[in-house]
Amino acid sequence: HGGPQGAVMDAWHYRWFLQTYAAKGFATLAVNFHGSTGFGHEFTRSISGDWGGAPFEDIMAGCRHVLAANPCIDPSRVCALGASYGGYMINYINGNAPPGFFRCLVCHDGTFNFESSYYSTEELFFMEYEFQGVPWKASEESPYRRFSPHWKVDQWKTPTLIIHGAKDYRLVETEGVAAFQALQRQGVPSELLLFPTENHWVLNPLNSLVWHDKVLAWLDRWTAKSPSPSL
Repeated sequence: HGGPQGAVMDAWHYRWFLQTYAAKGFATLAVNFHGSTGFGHEFTRSISGDWGGAPFEDIMAGCRHVLAANPCIDPSRVCALGASYGGYMINYINGNAPPGFFRCLVCHDGTFNFESSYYSTEELFFMEYEFQGVPWKASEESPYRRFSPHWKVDQWKTPTLIIHGAKDYRLVETEGVAAFQALQRQGVPSELLLFPTENHWVLNPLNSLVWHDKVLAWLDRWTAKSPSPSL
């Protein structure tokens, strides 16, 4: 989920309505990882400075638990999706999850490079708090160095659908274009869906239909018994 100080809740949403995936026959898991709301202030604050730490471990542990507890789920056809912080996590997963764990990924409005995001976002106060300062003073132990997805782009192997809004001023569209280019230049199957009139969300109902059609088609393609390998 986004925020990252937010939560997946039992509620209807324009985009991440989990019943959409369950209705298509997918076993659906949504993890409220470290940083989520609803579990006390300390739990929520714990994500600051640790974007790729405990939250990543929570997600992987949740996936492994569900697979172990439900043998009816095919462990060779697992996909991951996310937007905003969730989109960041998708990019982080691509370079940090065990190779082959995920069959495909969907990244919506996700961060590719913490430093380039800092220099283009309208939310400077947030990045300076979350990443404990400014990038030009970052040490090797800084979140800018430890958790930015672009540092492990050479390990990206998982087919990925990139979605971005051209009017997103929180995470500008070049973050999505950069992630897509990194995938394409390495021959990783990938597609880019760019909404010229959308911002950090998809607000137009017709665009929402396009979003869902594209995302579900991507999942269907890569969870098929013999997925298409085309770029």
